[in-house]
Amino acid sequence: MTRLAARALLAVVFWPSLFFFWFLGPFVFFLLSTTGSEVCPRLETRAEFLAAANGTILMLAVQSLVYAVPILCLVFWQRLAPEPARARHIVTCVKLFAVTVVIGVLWAYGSSLVCDGYGQAFFSPLWQWTSFLPIVNVVINVPLYVLTFSLGRAFSTREDMPADDAVPPDQDIT
Repeated sequence: MTRLAARALLAVVFWPSLFFFWFLGPFVFFLLSTTGSEVCPRLETRAEFLAAANGTILMLAVQSLVYAVPILCLVFWQRLAPEPARARHIVTCVKLFAVTVVIGVLWAYGSSLVCDGYGQAFFSPLWQWTSFLPIVNVVINVPLYVLTFSLGRAFSTREDMPADDAVPPDQDIT
């Protein structure tokens, strides 16, 4: 019974975090990042610019930890009900998630280094290439979302319930 309660508790954490953090979270963080663009014209020296960019690192770390909640739920579910087939998929989810975190941090940090308010590049033009990273992130996130959703559905489904197409043992099929 405690395993079932633990799985139910993980489901209660997994589904809201998947919806609010993964599906609605990017919109919230996008809104927060667009309001930060007002700071850019006020930066005049390279040191101020770098300090403002480095100030975003803590928010990026917190954002990554918040986004990790559904992946952590999958890992805990695997510990409660180990299955080798699902374990490989969870490892794939963890790898895809790590790649998306790195790409997301590079994009957010790189985009904060692109403008100086006067159209002058303080840093290498290589940072301007980070504007293409959201496209790469979407390409990686789509299979990650699908895989995480299907694993969450598989883990949160009760195993003691018969399948819809299964015939109960007390019925005769003649």
